[in-house]
Amino acid sequence: MSLEPRLQAWADRSERVLAECLPKAEHEPSQLHAAMRYACLGGGKRMRPLLVYATGRTLGAEEIALDHAAAAVELIHAYSLVHDDLPAMDDDALRRGRPTVHIAFDEATAILAGDALQSLAFEVLTAAPLAAATRIELLRCLAVASGAAGMAGGQALDLAVTGGSQSLAALERMHRLKTGALIQASVRMGALCAGADAASLEALDRFATALGLAFQIRDDLLDILGSAAELGKTPGKDAEQGKPTYPALLGVDGAVAALDAQAQAMQSALDFLARPAPALAALAHMTVQRRS
Repeated sequence: MSLEPRLQAWADRSERVLAECLPKAEHEPSQLHAAMRYACLGGGKRMRPLLVYATGRTLGAEEIALDHAAAAVELIHAYSLVHDDLPAMDDDALRRGRPTVHIAFDEATAILAGDALQSLAFEVLTAAPLAAATRIELLRCLAVASGAAGMAGGQALDLAVTGGSQSLAALERMHRLKTGALIQASVRMGALCAGADAASLEALDRFATALGLAFQIRDDLLDILGSAAELGKTPGKDAEQGKPTYPALLGVDGAVAALDAQAQAMQSALDFLARPAPALAALAHMTVQRRS
């Protein structure tokens, strides 16, 4: 199987696994279940599940051993998007080319759907066909990446500086938490499912750190250079809300140079692995070149 079809097959697989994990819309409370499925299915790049599958398969894990981790990390990502789009946060009406959950349903349902998706992620991990010690480590990894020391903490830092100024170092720290923590968890969870050794984990952590920053720098660039049709969400929101971004601090050319530096860091980290990692290299390339 060539590389691009393999990535598409993993994306399709993650969609099927998510559809099986999520409660059926016809079951009560039906509106909550419908909102959960709306938030998760039928759209998105599936970058985080792809990182789980690409990392795990690179290190020799079977796909069935990676399914639960891939679904769990995407459930956390989906919950974060539902809550980020709320009026109290980013106040966005468009996500993945369609109305956000609080617009399609209502704010209360969106809050509950996010809460339920977060809980479901950890429930899914408990059923992974792996040793108990590995399941515990997966739970710990995802919990840390999702909480105050990870994604939620990064969002809090983001809200605190909106409308103000921020140094480049502070901006990088914020995005290591807000965006990078869950990306790093995706890579590490795939490695844990495969029983990776310490040297592989260290190299993959460096890869994932650079990938998370590259993803955010590209996101910042697309916010000023992309269109709603390309992005599937409202462009220009960062500037409108006065959020510090890489282009705002470095200029567009400086942000592009910073993106190139992260691309080089990703390749350097992959070079340390004991085996080739073409799927991870392809995902790194896609991150740097993506248009949405």
